[in-house]
Order: sequence, then structure tokens, then C-alpha cells
Amino acid sequence: MKAEKITALYCRLSREDERADLSSSIETQKKYLKRFANEQHFYNLRYYIDDGYSGTNFERPAFKELIEDVENKVVETVITKDLSRLGRNYLRQVIILSTISQATTYAL
Repeated sequence: MKAEKITALYCRLSREDERADLSSSIETQKKYLKRFANEQHFYNLRYYIDDGYSGTNFERPAFKELIEDVENKVVETVITKDLSRLGRNYLRQVIILSTISQATTYAL
């Protein structure tokens, strides 16, 4: 049931993204993801936020917590703005996607 397990809303903004104006602010990402989750009737929302971390760094605190929660079947659904929020190394993205495929994943 959607209300029992966590719906993870993952946000990341690196300083490079911020300077290049390539991404939305963390607050904008949070609002966008929450609106989508509410419209799709996902409940028990939890934000996982890595502010100031590069997408090439896969040792991000919230990201590591998210992966652990997916592996422990605490998270049922992962929602993120786009796949680049998960990471910028596409080979690593494939590995990550195979890990989080245990949960339903939406990249908006």
C-alpha cells in the first residue's frame, strides 16, 4: 500500500549547476516533486537532499541513504527531477538504476 512505504523525493544541486544556471534550486525541485507525488496520490513522502554535491560524486550522504533504504525495501517509489540528479556518470547510472529498480522510479 502506498501509505505504508516511503515515496522518496530525491533532490540534488551542485555548485557547478547553480553557477551555470542549469538546474532548479533545491526549493524549486522540492515543490515540483511534491506536486507530482500529490497529483499521483503517493503518500509518506520523504525528501533525500544533497545540496552542493557534484553528480560525479557517488558518496553523497542523502544518495547513499536513499540507496540503502531501497535495498532494505523501506522505499517503494523514487521520484527525481531527471536522471542527472542521480548522477552524471552514465555507466554508474546504469548500475544505480539496476539497484533502485527494486522501487518504482520516476524521472520527471
